[in-house]
Amino acid sequence: MKELVEYIAKSLVDNPDEVEVRESEGERSTVLELKVAADDMGKVIGKQGKIAKAIRTLTKATAAKEGKRVAVEIVKEG
Repeated sequence: MKELVEYIAKSLVDNPDEVEVRESEGERSTVLELKVAADDMGKVIGKQGKIAKAIRTLTKATAAKEGKRVAVEIVKEG
């Protein structure tokens, strides 16, 4: 799932080299922390958060197939 989020984010932003995804496993779920450049935050979040919601929906659907839970957090780099 980390690779999926990274691929989507790099496709959206102007600075793909600054995209970083950190994965941390919890007892019940996995947290994916997506870091992008400050200039690219709007592109990853989208109008009214629609792109961020779509990214979260895709990762949740992928995780559900594997019987897992996942949360995506978007963080500004810097």
